[in-house]
This record gives sequence, structure tokens and C-alpha cells, in this order.
Amino acid sequence: MNNPLHQRRAGILLHPTSLPSGKMDDDAINWLNFMQDAGLSVWQVLPLGFPQLSLSPYLCNSAFAMNPALLDDYPELVADDPSFLQWIDDQSYWLEDFVLYCILRQENQEKAWFDWPEPHKHRELAALKLAKETNHAYFVAICWEQYQLDTRWQYVKQQAAERDIAIFGDMPIFVAHDSADVWANRECFLLDEDGQPELVAGVPPDYFSETGQRWGNPHYNWEHIKATGFEWWIERMKHHYRLYDIVRIDHFRGLQASWMIPASCETAIDGYWQEVPGAELLTTLMESLGDVSMVAEDLGMITPEVTKLRDQFELPGMSVLQFSFDGFEDNPHKPENIHQNRIVYTGTHDNDTTLGWYNSLEQHQQDFVYERLGKSHDTPICPALIESAMATEACLAVVPLQDFLQLDTESRMNTPGTVENNWLWRFDWQQIPETLASEIKHTVVTHQRLKESN
Repeated sequence: MNNPLHQRRAGILLHPTSLPSGKMDDDAINWLNFMQDAGLSVWQVLPLGFPQLSLSPYLCNSAFAMNPALLDDYPELVADDPSFLQWIDDQSYWLEDFVLYCILRQENQEKAWFDWPEPHKHRELAALKLAKETNHAYFVAICWEQYQLDTRWQYVKQQAAERDIAIFGDMPIFVAHDSADVWANRECFLLDEDGQPELVAGVPPDYFSETGQRWGNPHYNWEHIKATGFEWWIERMKHHYRLYDIVRIDHFRGLQASWMIPASCETAIDGYWQEVPGAELLTTLMESLGDVSMVAEDLGMITPEVTKLRDQFELPGMSVLQFSFDGFEDNPHKPENIHQNRIVYTGTHDNDTTLGWYNSLEQHQQDFVYERLGKSHDTPICPALIESAMATEACLAVVPLQDFLQLDTESRMNTPGTVENNWLWRFDWQQIPETLASEIKHTVVTHQRLKESN
């Protein structure tokens, strides 16, 4: 598939867990059929990783493994299947470490790896060999599960390609401290001898939070990663481009500088910015990966240095129309300021639904929204904002399904800064009006966003 961002397109945002079954079964294929009928040629799926207890795919047990909850069935294990054995060999960079991590978590009452006994925590070879030998059946079963997940997803991706639909994935810039990646690659992270982070990630205090956000992810040891030729990052990105046609780097500003918070601090107040070799990393990735579709998540407080890094590699940034209604004419989210190398959204998975957002506004704010959109109140807010997004110059306009269905806050996917009741929403096929696909396609065609057939 050619770079899907080199042609004007329209897309839809829906995590696969929001399919009626929450799985990669027939619902996924029916979903692709709906998209094709609607003229939508990009499916933004967000990360597909194995989430921890919060269910957030941005906090996972592995940067490589897929979420077992997405698998619709478990074919009988055939341990000597040639394609299975070849797949194990192909995925050797991450697979065995991930499976051993799963085995040792189970052996250690699901404790984090840094709370395991010393031989397990420090990856003593004899201890790892014993764990693999004594749990051989479980080891093979986890490999088989990941193989089935990958096989199923590759089928979905192939079906999407046959319909001229590009898959748009997401890569969280940081990884969880308690993950197979940090346990197996401790030298790539700023950890002490006991495996604890010296500094953790987050963002500084701003208009929205007096104490900033302390995420707690360990920071990268960029000196070591650079010395290896950015190997871990290259392998990670190669893996993502097996899964997706487009990859968004979440928190892109962290590739220019990261907010370094001493691990002993309970808030993000006492952190400091430290530059990272983002330009060298991106140059190496481009040389290794070729002409790939990469997107910079550049929301929030973005400095000129971050903008320079994004533009140096000609990466599309993001604009969110819900953020556009203020008095600042240079606001990059305003429709008139959105240029071709941008991806425009009505809202993202972190926003309230458009209807929920609108209903939370005061009357004078609602009036201002309609004034800026140039619409009368006779037009419902969701179609009005969707129309505005589609009409921009952005190379890609993405709308969450909730906005096409005009759903309120009860259908919100995620509320940042909270861990309860997120990533649970699913739609039902009965919610999809028979005329919705044709209505969407009319809007797509009107704004010249219909993908031309290959």
C-alpha cells in the first residue's frame, strides 16, 4: 500500500474492543464492510497491546504482544505446525522474554517483576532455563495464543487492504515499568541496581493541573540506546508496521525533550526538561523503515523545538475541533488554520463525545460554537462539527463512531487521569441506522475525501 496520507481521505476511530463482540471475529469484517459502504478509507484502531488492570492499551505488559481478549476462538494447539514454528523464530526478538515474563508473574502471585525473587528479577540464566523447562506446556500455549492473535489480525488487515482501507495504529512513547520490555532490557532504561526507576515520566504543571501529571513510566537510557544504533526502537517500529499501515507516536514532544521527575517526588512539580536524541532516532528509523506513514501526536503545550522536529521529518500533526473554540486566531485547532499536513478530529478517544462536550458548555459558549461554525442551531452539533472537519484542508479527517451516532457522555471511551470505567464502551449493530453509511459517504464525496480504487 502506498503512503495512505498522500491522498485526501476520511476515517473513523474505533478500538476493536468497541466492536459488539469486542473481538476480531465476524464483527471486524462486517465493520470493514460498513466502512467501505460509507466511503471511509482509514480505520484508526489505537494500540492493540495486552493491557494491565486499568484496561488501557497505553499501559501494557508488553510493547509487542497483542491483547488476548481480542481473540474470538482458540484453535487446537499444534506444536509442530511449520508456520507456527517459523513465526516463533520470526518473533524471537521479543517473544521468549514476554512468555517468560508471563510464566514468572504467575509463579510469583502476579507481583511486578521488580518484586520477584532475586534470580527471577535479575534474569539469572539457570532460573530462566528452569522456569521454561518446568512450564513447557504453558510456554508453548502462550506462544500459540500470540500466534493466533497475529494470524487473525493479519487476516483482518488483509481484508481491509482489499477494501482500500488503511489501518491506523498507535504507539505509546513510553512503556510500563512492570513490563516484559523493561524486565528484559533494563540497560535501555534509567533504573538502579534493584530495578527501580531513578527518574519517571510525566508532564509539568500547566493550566489544567497545578501539580502536573506523574505517569511513573521509567525514562529511556538514551546514551545506551544510541550506542546500540537504536536497535530496540527499530525492532519496535518494525513490529508496529507489521500491524498497521499508519503509526502515530503518542506524546511526540517526548522525542524532543522529556520531563524528568525524581522518582521520590509524589507529583510532577519538581521535574526538569532534558533533551533527547529524537532527530537521530527518527533519521535512523526512516533509513531502516523506508517511506512509512508516521504521525506526530502534538497536542498540548508544544514548543518551537518540537514543531521544528516534527516539520524536519514532514510528519503530520493533529488538530481537534473541540479545542478550536476560543478567541485566539492562531489556535492550530481552528478549521481555517488546519493545513494539508494535519489530521483533523472532531474529538479523540481522550475527549468526551462531541454531544457530551457540547452539552457541558454554557449557553453563551454553545452560541459561540455555532457562530464560529457558521451554522444555525437547527443543525445538530455532531453533523455540524463533522462537516467542519471534512471541509478542512487536512489530509485526513477522523471521526469517532460515537460522533457519527450522536451519542452523549455515557458512550465516552476514556477520561484521562482516571482508571475506573474506561475502555469499556461497545456499540451494537442495532445502533447503526440503515441510512448511516450512505449519509457518511455523501459527506465524504462532497468534500472530496473518497479514496480512489487501486
